[in-house]
Amino acid sequence: MELSQRLKCIIQNMNKCQSIIDVGTDHGYIPIHAVENGIVDFAIASDINKGPKEKAERNVRLLGLSDKIECRLGAGLNTVKEKEVEAVIMAGMGGNLIRDIIIQDINKVKYFKYMILMPAQNPEILREFLYNNSFEIIKEDLCFEDGIFYEVFKVRYSEQAINDNMDAFDYEFSPILIKDKHKLLKDFAESKISKYTAILSYINDDSPGARIRKSEIEKKILRIKEIAI
Repeated sequence: MELSQRLKCIIQNMNKCQSIIDVGTDHGYIPIHAVENGIVDFAIASDINKGPKEKAERNVRLLGLSDKIECRLGAGLNTVKEKEVEAVIMAGMGGNLIRDIIIQDINKVKYFKYMILMPAQNPEILREFLYNNSFEIIKEDLCFEDGIFYEVFKVRYSEQAINDNMDAFDYEFSPILIKDKHKLLKDFAESKISKYTAILSYINDDSPGARIRKSEIEKKILRIKEIAI
């Protein structure tokens, strides 16, 4: 089974543990790979939609892993009991939804040894939530697939977690990735420069609001260029 770059990035950030739940499992590839390679002993492949859940079940059955992987239908963390698994994977959904799932089941989240989160959109919203709500940031990562950069958060709940004061720019550009000089950081920064330069080109009026917006974007581009050097 050949994994995509996104799924490989998730797997590379997993620690060996007894059990996991993969929320939004789609075809069940992460639980299957994790069990087959001895990363976990038991996995729950969970999806809110019947179609993906049935595909995962089919794959699990064909590989003879039905005794080690359970496929469950339901939203978020509703399919798992408190303390039933040691870790969680959430990928393929927006940062807003991942945040809401965590908030809804925070009592379950508190017992996870780690969570690996890969938002498909709005990673800055998820980062702001994690940094300001008692989460220890174990690691951040970055991967690239089909022309899109994906940000990865490996975190765990900790009431003792203390994170540095951050501004809006820090939520968009991870201080951890910058400090670690991630190998994809320069390309990621250059893609953001292209995005904001394009936005500038569409601001044609000279109203006070437009001038403020243009100035904000120009300042952001200058900060991003510092990262790209």
